Amino acid sequence: MARASRKLSASVSRRARRIRLLLMDVDGVLTDGRIWLQSLPDGTATEIKGFSAYDGAGLKLARLAGLRTGLITGRESPATTRRAREVEMDFVYQNCGEKRPAYEEVLRKAGLRDAEVAYVADDLPDLPILARVGLGVAVANAVPEVKRAAHYVTSKSGGSGAVREVIELLLRAQGKWRKSIRKAHA
Repeated sequence: MARASRKLSASVSRRARRIRLLLMDVDGVLTDGRIWLQSLPDGTATEIKGFSAYDGAGLKLARLAGLRTGLITGRESPATTRRAREVEMDFVYQNCGEKRPAYEEVLRKAGLRDAEVAYVADDLPDLPILARVGLGVAVANAVPEVKRAAHYVTSKSGGSGAVREVIELLLRAQGKWRKSIRKAHA
């Protein structure tokens, strides 16, 4: 699955080289944005989410390369909790109606500056974080306002390998891609 092979601007490459932490939204970024509700016989419903295996493999590559990862999402979901654990995310913030306080806490805990953080987004609640990070990324299916605010727009849609594309972009810009591939094969 070829990604991040398109020519990057000098500005995006420069920004990508400084990134130490990759944060992202969930619905519309790690998923295609759909929220599936399964009706149960007792009248309740359970949520089902679909996550890309490519994104999962990319998140594991990021970890192997020393890149920290995390998510900040407005919804709370056991499926998100499980996926974050499976891919060993460092920071997991759910049920954040306003994402900025969670972002501030992540910066403090990680000991990083805005310029060292990339954020992958798709919708309006992500705009305050996009305005601050060193590398703001919009997925291909993001709303126009998010695309305009981003430094980079992926060729892949959310839930279809967009996060993997961003990870490859970061690791290539930092000269870590080939070493990460070797580690992944070990």
